[in-house]
Amino acid sequence: MGSSCPSIKNILLLDSEGKRVAVKYFSDEWPTNSAKLAFEKFVFSKTLKTNARTESEITLLENNIIIYKFVQDLHFFVTGGDEENEIILASVLQGFFDAITLLLRNNVDKREALENLDLILLCLDEIVDGGMILETNGPLIAEKVTSHNVDTDSPLSEQTLTQAWATAREHLTRTLLK
Repeated sequence: MGSSCPSIKNILLLDSEGKRVAVKYFSDEWPTNSAKLAFEKFVFSKTLKTNARTESEITLLENNIIIYKFVQDLHFFVTGGDEENEIILASVLQGFFDAITLLLRNNVDKREALENLDLILLCLDEIVDGGMILETNGPLIAEKVTSHNVDTDSPLSEQTLTQAWATAREHLTRTLLK
């Protein structure tokens, strides 16, 4: 990407022990899963003692700007290169956090996040694609994610198994009521 187009290297959602809840990498900087896990552990250990509960914090680690925020037992991180604009990275983090807060109905904790992991992963897809920022407006991201779940007119090949069952049940109910 050129310097005029901001890009994201990864978005991490870790629990209070530094373990993955949901992560998405957009950079080849960490080519293996073990390299990604080592980076996550490094970032977690370097930010653990900070007070990022009230507002987002920023740090520079290994030539990466990392914006992060902690809520309950979840730790949100957005990573960009050291040449990226911190305000843009912070807006991505805030959009991600706002969307998750809406999708989890203000119950932002690990248990709720794991129960709604499909929504969180869709949320990541709506925010960034291939490192390019698509959306930073939390309510709009949440709306797009929830609209994916209700789209029964899409072909069955593009639906999740749960959506396909709901569509089939709906069609069966309609045919039985005729």
